[in-house]
Amino acid sequence: MPQSISDAAAVSVSTLWAEGRGRPDFLATGIPSLSWQVTTDAPGWLQASADIEVRRGSGTASAGNGDIESFTVEGRESQHVAWQATPLRAYDTAEVRVRVHGEDGSTSEFSDWAALRTGPLSADDWIAPFIAVDGPTDADLAQSSNLERGTVRFRTEFTPRDDVTSAVLSATAHGIYEFTLSGSVVGDEVLTPGWTAYDDRLTFQSYDVTDRLAAGEAVVLGATVAEGWYRERFGFDGNFATFYPGPIALSAQLVITYEDGTIERIVTDDRWQGTAAGPVVSAGIYPGEAFDARLDDDALLAVGTEFPKPASTHELSPEQADPARLVPSFAPPVRRIQNVPAQRIFTSPSGKTLVDFGQNLVGWLELTVDAPAGHEVTLRHAEVLEDGELGIRPLRFAKATDTFTGDGHGERTWSPRFTFHGFRYAEITNWPGELRLEDISAVVVHNDMVRTGYLETSNPLLDQLHSNVLWGMRGNFLSLPTDCPQRDERLGWTGDIQVFTPTASYLYDTSGFLGSWLRDLEAEQRKATGVVPFVVPSPLPMPPMAAAAWGDAATLVPDALFERFADRAALAAQYESMTRWVDVVDALAGENHLWAGGFQFGDWLDPSAPPENPAKAKTDPDIVATAYFYRSAARTAEAARVLGHSADASRYGELADGIRGAFLREYVTPSGRMMSDAHTAYAIAIGFELIIEPRALAAAGARLAELVRSHGYRIGTGFVGTPLICDALVRGGQSDVAFRLLLEEGCPSWLYPITMGATTIWERWDSMLPDGSINPGEMTSFNHYALGAVADWMQRSIGGIAPDDPGYAVVKIAPVLGGGLTRAHASLETGFGLVDVSWMLEGTSFSLVAVVPPNSTARVTLPGTVSADAIEVGSGRHEFTVDVSALVSAAAPPPLTMQTPLSEIVGDTEARDGLEALFAELGYFIGLGWTANGNWKTGSPLGKSLIMMPPHNVARVEQYLGTLNAARGIYSSAPVE
Repeated sequence: MPQSISDAAAVSVSTLWAEGRGRPDFLATGIPSLSWQVTTDAPGWLQASADIEVRRGSGTASAGNGDIESFTVEGRESQHVAWQATPLRAYDTAEVRVRVHGEDGSTSEFSDWAALRTGPLSADDWIAPFIAVDGPTDADLAQSSNLERGTVRFRTEFTPRDDVTSAVLSATAHGIYEFTLSGSVVGDEVLTPGWTAYDDRLTFQSYDVTDRLAAGEAVVLGATVAEGWYRERFGFDGNFATFYPGPIALSAQLVITYEDGTIERIVTDDRWQGTAAGPVVSAGIYPGEAFDARLDDDALLAVGTEFPKPASTHELSPEQADPARLVPSFAPPVRRIQNVPAQRIFTSPSGKTLVDFGQNLVGWLELTVDAPAGHEVTLRHAEVLEDGELGIRPLRFAKATDTFTGDGHGERTWSPRFTFHGFRYAEITNWPGELRLEDISAVVVHNDMVRTGYLETSNPLLDQLHSNVLWGMRGNFLSLPTDCPQRDERLGWTGDIQVFTPTASYLYDTSGFLGSWLRDLEAEQRKATGVVPFVVPSPLPMPPMAAAAWGDAATLVPDALFERFADRAALAAQYESMTRWVDVVDALAGENHLWAGGFQFGDWLDPSAPPENPAKAKTDPDIVATAYFYRSAARTAEAARVLGHSADASRYGELADGIRGAFLREYVTPSGRMMSDAHTAYAIAIGFELIIEPRALAAAGARLAELVRSHGYRIGTGFVGTPLICDALVRGGQSDVAFRLLLEEGCPSWLYPITMGATTIWERWDSMLPDGSINPGEMTSFNHYALGAVADWMQRSIGGIAPDDPGYAVVKIAPVLGGGLTRAHASLETGFGLVDVSWMLEGTSFSLVAVVPPNSTARVTLPGTVSADAIEVGSGRHEFTVDVSALVSAAAPPPLTMQTPLSEIVGDTEARDGLEALFAELGYFIGLGWTANGNWKTGSPLGKSLIMMPPHNVARVEQYLGTLNAARGIYSSAPVE
């Protein structure tokens, strides 16, 4: 029986925020949604209503001193509550606070006032032209892909005429900018403005610089601008070219409000000084950065200092830099997140100096170095070693090399600012003197999202797997969700993030980050008449083609975000994109509702595919395509229902039903076999709920389990099947097989890379081969999160936390036992507050402690029960204990004999490994191929499977079994087959 442990106590609003968690300091909208969390020890607390007050600051454009607007929200709504006050204007300020009333009659005090602030809110608020230094013409730049990767600098000087009450600097660039004001860098964001669909959407950032200005004190406002993504050379196989037109350029406006209420605007124009000379002599995303300290100067820091090689500046026309594209950024900013110290300095076989940071990460190196004038230190980066040397072949054409040239003026701390690298190892050449651990560290860089989800288990390998997923996400959530962070690619592949969004949205609050990226997807899709490009933003010259799983990011990413964060406005913003995609596929499929033929990625990187052809999967790509067509139609129908579009809900619901019927008729036999008898075919049919009839579901689940067993529990899925297979096995009644698959350590498997020292998720199951060499495929990354999408299943099924209603208004707590795990602890900071679940298995006693935050409820399903028996609980701490002897009590294992089916032997890791070692000793290569060929079958006794094995070797096998049985205290007199 559950025991509620809670004491009645006061109710308070503990946290209040506007728009998304982790957003920039300045709002991107004048009608921000509001969310809050309540703290109370009162059990089962639910909100009955909430009072919201908005107070305008003095001197704002929208209201007089101290004006307060009030409105009341009825019911439980406390997440993404719509703004009902007068909209904020550009350069506005306000404060907001909330008071809540409980269904139990309780009332909180008002929360503290939360400050709100806006800068420019749209292109209408932007008056600053883009400026560029005179140099090659735009036509020259468009034609050339080999110009130097130089940076440009701009500066102006001004003197505030009076005491300053407010100063807001807003900036953007064609490139990457870093602003300085009054002698130091502005803000803590890096790699701004990031990469968006520049032709349609260019973000700007705003900074409060009030404390940098004083009446009568002249200051320098300046910036360095590097090429960044805007001028990067994109392509494949050495065919690289710039995509976005024109030179690198800067646009900025500083709006100063004086004490007397007057406003002054400092904007970029052709009066600003410019130069193409400076200490950052070269910088690019793929090649790296070169810094020459001898060329450093004070021109951006000190008043009255000229650039050493000044160049004229000119303003770009609106046709060259359309201001209508400009929008305020609302994604969490990219920042320096942490410093990772060097773990080891060693010498490679060829005599190179290498540094190991112990973790594959993304960012750059930070040096403390005292180098003589002209002394150049070279830094090369790689994720792995091969034969003891830096493994740079996976980088392809990316140089990933930084250089620092000293000026002889003493010790200096330096790091790049206009590039990033994916690496665990660095090669340091020409270091002055002896390199010490304290001289070098790695700076981790990514979007500064709010960390929300955690998971720990009793299995260290699973904990490392979860850590690898986390670090893979950190490395690839840098301005956009990339496929990889290290080679000459780093693109926003839509298929990767489509499968990974549920996992990511547990680990972090991704609503702002992915919400921003989805705006780019919609912009690129609009230009392609509804087709979603393979990558977003899309800098590739070829026209977009529709591809299942990749294009379905348009529907399934917003669907997953709504499931996890319940933001209806965000779902509404993407709704048209969702319907466009489904309509495109509907037209391609035609009246029979089967999306067949044409190009498909299919189950990309199925482990059986050859290195040179990752699309050659066992599952028919037409099965994948039609399954995704169904899934997108069904989820679009649900989005229509949520948003109140009843006609669309009926239309897409009927379409989904038609697709499902067509799929079952075409691809599922009456006996429940898939036409592609492969792991992913069953996983997608079960996981996407195409097969739902109980007997058919059980048959499909059993067949999937047989496939997994017969292949030695090695993974048999690629990008598409991997996120679904464990869920499919559990739904099909095969949870023990799901855990055994998860815990396999042989290649390919989730744990194999960990046995090889991996600290991130690999692109291929065998990116590094068992002999320590790098996979020979041209496409091999050691930081690729897609195959880590299994963490979503781990978080829900091992950790036991899942949304039962959108946004976790109702939490599903349903841990699944298996895999020999004896404990787990999961926690998730939902919008309502912290959900915390811990469980322990002691013998046959299962105990669970769950903490549910106020204003939410939970449905708890204990092991051995079904969801229909779920226990509904309110907020507070709850303890449960249940006997699970029926689940964990196992009879003594039978002896292994020549009559034992191979399916039983393969489930016994010790027996399988010993048998394979014996086969290797005997040179019995037929048996060594059982895993790859799927021969560990239920109906295959060991003795009858030893085809063409000489009798004396068969005797060795029987002897091995006898020895193993004896070691286990089990004896058998079964005859040899």
